[in-house]
Amino acid sequence: MGSDDKFNYESLPIPTYEEATSSRPISSQSQSHRGSTEISNDAERQGLLRRGDSAGDNSRSHPAGYHPPTVESARSSVDFLASDDGGSARGSMEELQREMQEMDVEDPAHPGSSRSQLGQRFSKRFNTLTRTLSSIHLPLRKYLPTLNFSFISDLTDRWRSRGDYQVCLILLRLVGLIIVVTIVYLVVASDILSMGGSRISIGQSYTPSSVQNYVQGHINETSIAEKFERLTRFPHMAGTEGSYVLAEWIEQEFRSAGLDEVAMEEFQVYLNYPKPTGRRVAIVDPPELAWEAILDEEQAYKDPPRQQTLVFHGHSKSGNVTGPLVYANFGSREDFKHLADKGISLQGAIVLVRYYGTQGDRALKIKAAEMAGAAGCIIYSDPAEDGFVLGPTYPEGRFMRADGVQRGGVSLMSWVVGDVLTPGFASTPDEKKRLSPEESPGLNQIPSIPIAWRDAQRLLQVLKGHGEKAPKQWVGGVPDIKEWWTGDSSSPKVNLMNLQDDVERQPIYNVIGRIIGLEQPEKKIIVGNHRDAWCFGGVDPGSGTAVFLEVVRVFGELLSLGWRPLRTIEFASWDGEEYNLIGSTEHVENELGALRNDAYAYLNVDVAVSGGDFRAAASPLYERVLLQILNRCSDPAANQTLKEVWQSKNKRLSGLGAGSDYVAFQDIAGTSSIDFGFEGEAYPYHSCYDNYEWMTKFGDPGFRYHKALGEVWGLLLLELSDNPILPFDMEAYAAYLSTYVAELDEYAKSKMQSMHSRDKSSGHSKPELNLKPLYDAAANFKENAARFHEWDQIWHDTVWGAGGFETNVMAIKRMSHNTRMANFETHVLDLDEGGGIPNRTQFKHVIFGPQAWSGYDEAFFPAIRDALDAGDWKETQMWIDKVADIISKASRKLLY
Repeated sequence: MGSDDKFNYESLPIPTYEEATSSRPISSQSQSHRGSTEISNDAERQGLLRRGDSAGDNSRSHPAGYHPPTVESARSSVDFLASDDGGSARGSMEELQREMQEMDVEDPAHPGSSRSQLGQRFSKRFNTLTRTLSSIHLPLRKYLPTLNFSFISDLTDRWRSRGDYQVCLILLRLVGLIIVVTIVYLVVASDILSMGGSRISIGQSYTPSSVQNYVQGHINETSIAEKFERLTRFPHMAGTEGSYVLAEWIEQEFRSAGLDEVAMEEFQVYLNYPKPTGRRVAIVDPPELAWEAILDEEQAYKDPPRQQTLVFHGHSKSGNVTGPLVYANFGSREDFKHLADKGISLQGAIVLVRYYGTQGDRALKIKAAEMAGAAGCIIYSDPAEDGFVLGPTYPEGRFMRADGVQRGGVSLMSWVVGDVLTPGFASTPDEKKRLSPEESPGLNQIPSIPIAWRDAQRLLQVLKGHGEKAPKQWVGGVPDIKEWWTGDSSSPKVNLMNLQDDVERQPIYNVIGRIIGLEQPEKKIIVGNHRDAWCFGGVDPGSGTAVFLEVVRVFGELLSLGWRPLRTIEFASWDGEEYNLIGSTEHVENELGALRNDAYAYLNVDVAVSGGDFRAAASPLYERVLLQILNRCSDPAANQTLKEVWQSKNKRLSGLGAGSDYVAFQDIAGTSSIDFGFEGEAYPYHSCYDNYEWMTKFGDPGFRYHKALGEVWGLLLLELSDNPILPFDMEAYAAYLSTYVAELDEYAKSKMQSMHSRDKSSGHSKPELNLKPLYDAAANFKENAARFHEWDQIWHDTVWGAGGFETNVMAIKRMSHNTRMANFETHVLDLDEGGGIPNRTQFKHVIFGPQAWSGYDEAFFPAIRDALDAGDWKETQMWIDKVADIISKASRKLLY
């Protein structure tokens, strides 16, 4: 990027930790992504991070609010911004043009679309018109004389300087008339609507294969590795300086790529941050067992050391509580029921549970403990669950270390998503309506803290002889625990302190960049990845962000060479994902109407690479196009395509749960979504050990899988944005739906049988449910989907049979066909007054959505399953009938 005094770190005062965490009012100007890209520079916004006032510097100031004490990392972060040249890893523009020409892609007359200065009104209009005319490439263009209108531009400048605006205006109108007449002639005299390859446009003509080859051939692993290293140099939690500095860098990368529109959007949301002296886990009684946990991790980087984030839970409850220690396995409701059945009271207890297992969502572990009467909850990372058993073959650093801690958000994501104080509406800076933290159904009401197994070891040891011996399945992998016990009210007392900064209006920033579509600019394909991380953010989300920026770079090169998609591509870097999917959800809530009308697809990558096994979770609409792309891409470690490897492992497209930024798009806006990446063995998840070194040693040393992921991502984006007919498969959706209904039937039978077994002694009859309406809806959907896709063949026969010529009538029908296909997901939203999953009405999708107690897991028919879990058979039947009716209506709308 070259030198830029905007990033002169000498003008960036770094606060002490006490200054950074002190309470202060937060005020900020709204910044819509549709409006100005500059943030207000008023005194309140300067805060701790205001810049020096340099002459001519109109750059955005750093946001006020909480900032971590990252002196070295903050300075180096600004340094790397100034040193980034933003250049392509593939060389100069001339080399790119030469490669495009070799693939039979003609370079436009003015690559790069150099923008003139827009300060002069008349010259701006004239230059815009002449650039528009010069960009047209048609069969008869070579027979027309090349006209040079520069003398007219000179005259207009001269007349404007003398104030002769009327003369200038008349001249411009004459020139405009000439241009219009010329365009009309060209339209009549040439085959302007013909299909060049698969394109239907007035501009450059490309063959689909040449563009695909270009994208696939230009994803560069060296470029990705460089971006990854930059992204992981310093911590960047949501709402902190680290995340904001990365936002500025990503904004610059978008601009360097030449995207048509680039902006930031701001939301003010509820976040919490730890205090170094506000956290404690200690055995306080009896005195002879007195002990205190270390809590924080050792230095992940020792030479030189880097500032690291403190260990804590995002959105945890502040508190200082003491009680007897009780071990509750994975912290599921079944685990707490087991303790209750054994007569072990949890009233006022400090509960120790381990990550993963039968309750994968850390927030729901805490909620279950709260409901059982506990005063606080400690969650530790057990070696058995983090992928290794200690021993001489344990590869140092491959998995979670003894001092490694899994941070994470503990807001109830499957209950409230986004900002927990503004559920259902966007937390824009001017939004006054907000809940208090005590009122929010998305927050737990007991304090919690995560610890390493190094610290959990001592807590487990002192439980011996208290309560009951733990069942075999409760025994974890922590070493030197001779016997595993549950503990009870007689257990040693533990103090859990979690005093923190709770900020109700902390600014976060999404970065949005667009490539405007040629044929349907209002229709969007959205590409998203979050950038905030609990520490250095290597695998999560640095791997995804690095590939994301590489895709942006390659598409920017295509744009500079004259290519443009049929539909708009929108790139989005989300902030606040780790807390509760905040940035993406607030964006969706702020743009809800437009997204439901015009968003065709959302492509999400969070963790791009943690191993070599491809995974994908999506709406079934994506299955066919995804398999086609996987068949085009090679597995870096096997002499096979990704499709062959995937299918050899009997993998299939998974359903969407509540684990990443697709949630608001799929479940609230009804935008068909996909989430994909490469996974492997466990890694130091949400730890400071998840960093650049880990990736280069264990994850993907040569960044070959990052490259493969970039190819898949880029090709999928091409198919969705530039294929005349959307490559969605309604018949695949219908087939999956039939499977979902059958699985629901089995789930319902097991629930009813279990309930009947418990209640038959009381004389209750066996409950009955009628799932026939759902089976019928699925069968009707299958028929309607087959009829719907018959038109695809008609279009191909008509257009290709006519030598690639598409009439205006056929083009209109095609676009209507695409819209009906994309709107299917919107039509399966429950948009009735007060509609949505009961008690969780943010979630509107009747097929996809998280279950109340399943958290991250995939789930189908969430409202029906919630009613089944509650044993409310009347409510269950009502939802079966309602969901069947919504699906039937949605499938009929495909045909008209």
